[in-house]
Amino acid sequence: MRLIIRDETFPIAGRFTIARGSKTEARVIYVELEDQGHIGRGESVPYARYGESIGQSLADLERARHQIEGGIGFSDLHDVLPAGAARNAVDCALWDLNAKLTGIPAWQTAGLKRLDPLKTAYTLSLDTPEAMGAQASVNGRRPVLKLKIGGPNDLDRVEAVRNKAPHARLIVDGNEGLSFEDLQRMAPEMKKLDVKLIEQPLKVSEDEQLLGYDSPVPLCADESLHTRMELDRCSRLYTYVNIKLDKAGGLTEALALKAEAKEAGLGIMVGCMVATSLSMAPAMIVAQGADFVDLDGPLLLARDREHGLEITGSILHPARPELWG
Repeated sequence: MRLIIRDETFPIAGRFTIARGSKTEARVIYVELEDQGHIGRGESVPYARYGESIGQSLADLERARHQIEGGIGFSDLHDVLPAGAARNAVDCALWDLNAKLTGIPAWQTAGLKRLDPLKTAYTLSLDTPEAMGAQASVNGRRPVLKLKIGGPNDLDRVEAVRNKAPHARLIVDGNEGLSFEDLQRMAPEMKKLDVKLIEQPLKVSEDEQLLGYDSPVPLCADESLHTRMELDRCSRLYTYVNIKLDKAGGLTEALALKAEAKEAGLGIMVGCMVATSLSMAPAMIVAQGADFVDLDGPLLLARDREHGLEITGSILHPARPELWG
């Protein structure tokens, strides 16, 4: 097996802002695995919040090159690379390569009877209430909007979006930007504004305060949940979990995490980093039947990857073999 790794950059359409900062481009890790004339591909986004960087992820992959090129399997990969972006790219490339070698689609290998189109949320970047209302107005016909908060006037932001998109399901994402007092004050008001889900309101180091808190709007773990290792803890604090392949370390762990989360009675959200269709294609397998789907990465880019997903409004259609799986 031959391994190719590189970093690539895709421009974002405008500026993407959350509680932790802004960016104007998406930098991704790209992996190719070639075997018997077939090529499997994977993509991931190293995330500074989790102590990752492009350089570190590339170095991790180089250190694992010998084991990977020796013909590594899914279970072996778990022992070679830790959960995170580097492992995700290789894991997804292995799934794609397996589909190419066997002629069996990845979704079928994952045990699905079919792969359906999905309705994704569309993310509104953190901005002033007026600017976020304007974003909502432009995207008011989308069925699900996710708005970033994390500063003064957060309720004004939510109200502005609701006024401009009266029929959309709303998800509010705090990205660890709220205090527990903020949440207690705002959650009842968000309920009145028909917010369906509040994602990661508190810092991971502070979310034990949620124990025993009966939120009027369901709470979803994001930064608090990476793999099955955190599932028991999160099940005591949240009612939903956001599964991302970059956090889990690939499709293999993400599928196992989803199965155990459902057994624990948790609702499922499947999310993404800002990335191309190559990252969304494997995530679509995990997102089948999820309560909330947030795979809008390509919609936030000025330019997607060649053979990208066909997207009609907010509907993601299954990937063609030229892209993945």
